Amino acid sequence: MKKIIYTDKAPAPIGPYNQAVLMGNTLYTSGQIALHPDTMELVMETIEIETKQVMKNMQAVLEAAGMTFENVVKSTIFISNMNDFSKINGVYETYFDEKTAPARETVQVACLPKNVNIEISMIAVIEE
Repeated sequence: MKKIIYTDKAPAPIGPYNQAVLMGNTLYTSGQIALHPDTMELVMETIEIETKQVMKNMQAVLEAAGMTFENVVKSTIFISNMNDFSKINGVYETYFDEKTAPARETVQVACLPKNVNIEISMIAVIEE
């Protein structure tokens, strides 16, 4: 049965979707952008700060589902500028053990919601 995951420690959805959906032992997250959950203001001083806020938001969603980054099996990163790839990676890699990091793709796109520079979604699994 489908279970909706919501936490006030991550930004409230800005459209007709949920922060995450748990189906069986698999969690499907919506994309997170760098909205601060308390103010719903964008945190975009640098790409590193923006990426860190996105990962904090994702961490809050994972925790609301009883998971951590260790449970993540797949990440999708959308970025507005591929030249930021190494800076984003520098932040992203601090959340994962390289030996057990999830599968991932990073795609440059023309535009993201609220004209942010990065959006990340994840799929996570609780082992049974």
